[in-house]
Amino acid sequence: MGLLSILRKLKSTPDQEVRILLLGLDNGGKTTLLKQLASEDISHITPTQGFNIKSVQSQGFKLNVWDIGGQRKIRPYWRNYFENTDVLIYVIDSADRKRFEETGQELAELLDEEKLSGVPVLIFANKQDLLTAAPASEIAEGLNLHTIRDRIWQIQACSALSGEGIQEGMNWLCKSVNSKKK
Repeated sequence: MGLLSILRKLKSTPDQEVRILLLGLDNGGKTTLLKQLASEDISHITPTQGFNIKSVQSQGFKLNVWDIGGQRKIRPYWRNYFENTDVLIYVIDSADRKRFEETGQELAELLDEEKLSGVPVLIFANKQDLLTAAPASEIAEGLNLHTIRDRIWQIQACSALSGEGIQEGMNWLCKSVNSKKK
């Protein structure tokens, strides 16, 4: 099931747009994930300088995914994209344990942002195809996700490379947007 079928489930009202913000540290797999969602070639991906936007339109749906670079020098500009965000997708490199503290701090700061208040969060524990990847449950515990009380959230193990787990995360995203919009 591809992006178009997800979109069909997402919206039944014509011309409604869903704005998704895709954030995370550099080298987490955000762009690979986005290209995988759009069924594009993922063999030549370079670090995102600035941002990528993918909009897909189908049967009255428009899903706008904003993929913002995660390098330290770009992160201060993340806040320029917060307004009118319907869902935040935060991507974590599950195999890069040395950066768990840094990624946790960035996520905590995002959750404290007024403009993202109440916005549902989908956390992709990416790179599960690597032997050194921490399981999603360990990451959730390390980031104290259980303490999030002001919004709905989900952590989903995935591999942007193989596509595994992405569908499950997007199904949750669809349900959360539908329940929020009602």
